[in-house]
Amino acid sequence: MVQATKDIFRDEGLPGFWRGNVPALLMVMPYTAIQFTVLHKLKTFAAGSSKSEDHINLSPYLSYISGALAGCAATVGSYPFDLLRTILASQGEPKVYPTMSSAFLDIIRTRGARGLYAGLSPTLVEIVPYAGLQFGTYDTFKRWTLAWNRSQLSKTNSINGDDGVSSFQLFLCGLAAGTCAKLVCHPLDVVKKRFQIEGLQRHPRYGARVEHRAYRNMFDALRRITQSEGLAGLYKGIVPSTVKAAPAGAVTFVAYEYISDWLESIWT
Repeated sequence: MVQATKDIFRDEGLPGFWRGNVPALLMVMPYTAIQFTVLHKLKTFAAGSSKSEDHINLSPYLSYISGALAGCAATVGSYPFDLLRTILASQGEPKVYPTMSSAFLDIIRTRGARGLYAGLSPTLVEIVPYAGLQFGTYDTFKRWTLAWNRSQLSKTNSINGDDGVSSFQLFLCGLAAGTCAKLVCHPLDVVKKRFQIEGLQRHPRYGARVEHRAYRNMFDALRRITQSEGLAGLYKGIVPSTVKAAPAGAVTFVAYEYISDWLESIWT
């Protein structure tokens, strides 16, 4: 990761660290909106109530299933932006695509509309356990934290104390949930990105090129990566990926909890 940081800064300057940021933002807004909307609807249906305090009592299985389905819906709705983000971030110097629109038009021209969904299959296979683990473990950790707060309050015999979950505790729950999900599902993320950048004619110093149609399917990609790079090849980039995904997920959970509670208090 240190070597990659030095190379990016030397070759591309500080803006190189934000390569692909525009499609990333265009992806994360609909992705998060769809994900939490579907999640809330599913939990409301399962709990028979739209109030968040009632959702915490759902069984872990329902939390996992709701998270997995919400992740699938969000992935399908925002996937082309994820593809463009990965391509722009991976191309290095000299640039293959100077802008997001040029990358979009070239993909349409060379691969057709289906090219915008290259790697969708392994992404969906990844997102089911990833989103399920992330939301399921988050709800579990939150439930444990709430029970621990209540036990601590009963030990002190306080009648005016707050047994709710603090923002810092929510952050820790989200951090732990994001880390667990990323560690389990990272190999599928590697496969997804190999499909996304296949055919990209970048300079060899940014990594071996992935030729067009290098892998027949997801299972073939897993087999070939393991054969040529060993099991470690399936965990390439795990450190920066976890460093990014875990705190990002934690912040998202905290922001969602507070904003949804605030909106609920206004509308009810």
